[in-house]
Amino acid sequence: MAFKNKRSRLVESRGETLTFYLMLMPFAILFLVFIVLPVLSSVALSFFSYDMMSAPKFNGLQNYLRMVVGDEVFPKTVLNTLKFSIITGPISYMLSFLLGWLINELPPIPRSILTFLFYAPALGGSTIFIWQVAFSGDSYGYINSFLLSLGLIDTPINWFYNTDYVTPVMIIIQLWSSIGVAFLANIAGLQNVNTEMYEAGALDGIKTRWHELWYITLPSMKSILLFSAVMQIQTTFSIGTVIQTLAGYPSVDNKVDTIVTHLSDICTTRFEMGYAAAISVFLFAMMAITRVAIGKILDFLGK
Repeated sequence: MAFKNKRSRLVESRGETLTFYLMLMPFAILFLVFIVLPVLSSVALSFFSYDMMSAPKFNGLQNYLRMVVGDEVFPKTVLNTLKFSIITGPISYMLSFLLGWLINELPPIPRSILTFLFYAPALGGSTIFIWQVAFSGDSYGYINSFLLSLGLIDTPINWFYNTDYVTPVMIIIQLWSSIGVAFLANIAGLQNVNTEMYEAGALDGIKTRWHELWYITLPSMKSILLFSAVMQIQTTFSIGTVIQTLAGYPSVDNKVDTIVTHLSDICTTRFEMGYAAAISVFLFAMMAITRVAIGKILDFLGK
């Protein structure tokens, strides 16, 4: 009898496992086709010279050596990308959580409205037009018009083509544009924290909101914080479309050219697919290393 019960439990367990894998299969197939295979293809292609017209030719590490010694623009794009990531990444990450934490305390209707307003920059296309109008290089641009009316400037500033202003302007735009996704994730995470934990914390001596945040909220949101960090890494390291649209490529004195804008030029204008693949592998490695480092930091803070 015991053997039959054990056997029935084993069959039931195998059935549940099979169901689990069947449900997971669509995602696994899509992940394999659209993520794993392209990454592996890029790694393989990075060791070839390929212009989409002739057959690929194996050239070993030449594409990677070219990044270091044969491409004068690439080091500038790496520095610019790191600059954007170091400045905008942590600030937007903390802002996204702080805004989410504050807005989560509001009643449902204002919370929903503010959530939409802060998520809107992540929609992309419409916000680019707003920035184009705001920082237009003539007197009709909102910023120039405002400064002229105050007498702070005598002539309009061409914000996106002036070496003194293009970098801080793009940092401001990137900060605003990169909050959305992480902010929405943090709002969702905050709403799913078990409220009973706050009651238990009050009984254990937690009296201030800051203590609640440090000892209850943050540990309960560890997975959401990691997800937000991953999204911030992806956003800050892949900045390109906004810069290319507003400042053009190449930007003035390559001030705000990033790895992505350089990669886009090599891939879609020069059709040097092997070299483009090598740059994409380098960018992927940067993002992966940063992801591991942030995971270690969050693990350390969670202990």
